[in-house]
Amino acid sequence: MTTISLRFDDEMKRQLDEMCDEMGMNLTTFFMIYAKKALRDRRIPFEVTAPPDPFYSDANIEQLQKAGRQVKNGQVIVKTMEELEAMERE
Repeated sequence: MTTISLRFDDEMKRQLDEMCDEMGMNLTTFFMIYAKKALRDRRIPFEVTAPPDPFYSDANIEQLQKAGRQVKNGQVIVKTMEELEAMERE
C-alpha cells in the first residue's frame, strides 16, 4: 500500500467530509472509487474544459472577416516599420 497526501482548503475538506459521510463513506473510499473509475474508463470520470479561446469568439471572427473584405477591396494602408515607429513616438 502507498500513502498519498493531499492539501485542501479547510472549508473544502469539511464539505467533502460531510458529503462523503452522507453517502456512508470516508475520503479514502471516495478517492478509491474515483481512482478505480478513472482506471477502468481510462479517462477522468468527468469533463474537464477550459474557457473557449477568445480568438474564435463570434465578435473576433466577424472582425477578421471584415478585415479580409477590406484587404480584398484594396482598403488597406501600408506602412513600413520605420513609419510605424515614428507614429508611436508622436
